[in-house]
Amino acid sequence: MSTESLFRPFSLKSLNIKNRIVMAPMTRSFSPGGIPTEQVAAYYQKRAEGEVGLILSEGTVIERPSSSNDPNIPHFYGEQALAGWKKVIDEVHSAGGAMAPQIWHMGVMDNHHSGWVPPVPFEGPSGLNRPGFINGNSMSDEDIADTIAAFGRAAADAKRLGFDTVELHGAHGYLIDQFFWNETNKRTDIWGGKTIGERTRFAVEVIKEVRRQVGEDLPLIIRLSQFKPSAYTNKLAANPQELEEWVSPLADAGIDIFHCSQRRFWEPEFDGSDLNFAGWVKKISGRATITVGSVGLTGEFLAAFAGEASQPSSLDELLRRLDRGDFDLVAVGRPLLADPNWVKKVREGRKEELKGFTKDALAELVMA
Repeated sequence: MSTESLFRPFSLKSLNIKNRIVMAPMTRSFSPGGIPTEQVAAYYQKRAEGEVGLILSEGTVIERPSSSNDPNIPHFYGEQALAGWKKVIDEVHSAGGAMAPQIWHMGVMDNHHSGWVPPVPFEGPSGLNRPGFINGNSMSDEDIADTIAAFGRAAADAKRLGFDTVELHGAHGYLIDQFFWNETNKRTDIWGGKTIGERTRFAVEVIKEVRRQVGEDLPLIIRLSQFKPSAYTNKLAANPQELEEWVSPLADAGIDIFHCSQRRFWEPEFDGSDLNFAGWVKKISGRATITVGSVGLTGEFLAAFAGEASQPSSLDELLRRLDRGDFDLVAVGRPLLADPNWVKKVREGRKEELKGFTKDALAELVMA
């Protein structure tokens, strides 16, 4: 199939990008003490030079004492870290690219394999990381208010530094997602609830504060997932009605683009339709969506991180769905981690030059 639809420009509010390809956020842990280095800036610049339409940064944490479980995860607060991010966005813009930071709070986590721990206990809605596993504190109303404010400050800093948009990480079992999930949100106050609609309150308040800080013209993205790392078959929304309860409040609060993470983008979300997660969210919310999940490779990402290699795969099914209008943008992860020129090669039809992915690529910031 022709790849022409992948290379149509996309515009929304102040965001204007040259094609439909998004670099997915991928944790790299190459920022000692939370400070992005010049090598990190060069890593993102190479993807901009490689013609990625929109780069989403690796997760970068907000100003809370236990927002991270890894000392080498970048911060999005503090003079040194923000100076590092200013270098990143300037390098990306110099190469003709556009970029968003993915703003993150991990919530209650497992302890890092290195033995490093944050200065205070992890925090979440109920102290739970997954069913039956408590490894942190239940957040007080003051903790929640301070966390909402910290998300807002990070978004305001992103705008001030010149980023083109902002993504909130609301997926994969991290803090915002811990509020969504009934297995980790056991609260009986206004931040809990029996339904997914009730459990959106924390995310809604974060979005409202971010929107207040950045104004109306900067597009806001949120990444969502049904699955959790501890529950791959989980469904926060078991049907389209529950999905509407989940995403409509987020759209009303100020989200412009939903980044819909699933393990394999081609899998239908609900019975009776071949629409994937991004397709259903677009249909229900009326907002733009990004699809993501094993684009361009034979194997899915969880198996890859366990050591399974992947080879380049056909884009025909992706293009069929994009042409049909199921989603607006396509996020690509591992192919861009391993090859900064993946987009150019696809555009120029250089299929024989596309690289596979092995776990070895995680051990470095690949520049060529």
